Amino acid sequence: MITNLTPDTWRDLQTEVGRILEQCGFSVEIEKKAATARGRVELDVYAEETIKGRKYSIACECKHWKANVPQTIIHGFRTVVSDLGCNIGYIITTSDFQSGSLAASEMTNVELMTWENFQNKFFESWYEEYFSPSIAKELDPILTYSEPILPKWFSKMTSEEKDTYYELKDKYDAFGWIVMMFTPYARMVGNKEIPTLPLISRLRVTDDLKKNIPTKILNETGYKQFMEHCIEFGNIAISEFRVLRDKYI
Repeated sequence: MITNLTPDTWRDLQTEVGRILEQCGFSVEIEKKAATARGRVELDVYAEETIKGRKYSIACECKHWKANVPQTIIHGFRTVVSDLGCNIGYIITTSDFQSGSLAASEMTNVELMTWENFQNKFFESWYEEYFSPSIAKELDPILTYSEPILPKWFSKMTSEEKDTYYELKDKYDAFGWIVMMFTPYARMVGNKEIPTLPLISRLRVTDDLKKNIPTKILNETGYKQFMEHCIEFGNIAISEFRVLRDKYI
């Protein structure tokens, strides 16, 4: 799951849908106004990408409803998607769909999705295009400090500072190893599978691991929140190493 949070309002839902598509590489417009043969319409989210000169467009209708979405909504949206020539249309809801709605979308280019279904649909693209590069970019220094090769400025430090450096490595090496699993570097060396969350279900959790890795990182199930926790913790770790580094650079 990209996020384990449900948007609070309709506007939040369309904003989150747009953000995910943008992070997947699409050019996105929220509340796009467009002209059709039947008049002007407003799309909650419109997304477009061009691959090898070919345009691919998506129209999204977002429903933050408690009641299930009826088939009349599908019929109207299907017409809009067709008139605009979009490749596909998604109706995304925080509730579900009436049985007639499912029948109305069959054999069309309109797909019905819950908020969870939408996230699952775009998860892999989001992970590869946004999550993995972002966590590598933000936390690249901690990956460097976790390597066995010592930095050039290490030799300039006092014995006491070197002891402090090794203490920091002991404290943050496990975190650096965890971060590495989620970066593009991991896939370069053959680890093609996306690591699953929560980490606590896939790692051998020792006392040292629990002592050095925040519980919220080990227990998080949403990848967006996991990245935020890692960056927050990683910036603390990086700043501690840089106290030593900045004396010599």
